[in-house]
Amino acid sequence: MANAPKFADVKVGDELPALKLAPISRHQLALYCGGSGDHNPIHVDIDFAKKFGFKDVFAHGMLSMAFLGRLATSWVPQKQVRKLGTRFTSITWVGDVITVTGKVTGKREENGEKLVDLDVKCTNQNGQSTLEGNATVALA
Repeated sequence: MANAPKFADVKVGDELPALKLAPISRHQLALYCGGSGDHNPIHVDIDFAKKFGFKDVFAHGMLSMAFLGRLATSWVPQKQVRKLGTRFTSITWVGDVITVTGKVTGKREENGEKLVDLDVKCTNQNGQSTLEGNATVALA
């Protein structure tokens, strides 16, 4: 991670460097099952997924949320993240190439901290939003 930006240098409308991820793979989903403890077969068993009308398995929602956290922590150290919230907007399928973006929406001082508010989102290779959220980080 590069040096965290300074509060005085950040402006509303600034964009964070985008994070383009490798295509979502079945292997990644299997590893996430083990790491998260979420062993729902909808994420790893294609027969199970098809039984419930899905075309394939799909990513865990919390894996996608982790991508938003990764964007924030690629901009500032984890200890400076004050809030991360999200709303799931569509399914992230195996093979999707996700790009995570963020934009500064506000700056304020609260409880002695200089805070920056962000809109963050995950978008697939077709430009479809899969996750939208917000974050707040503290800057020096």
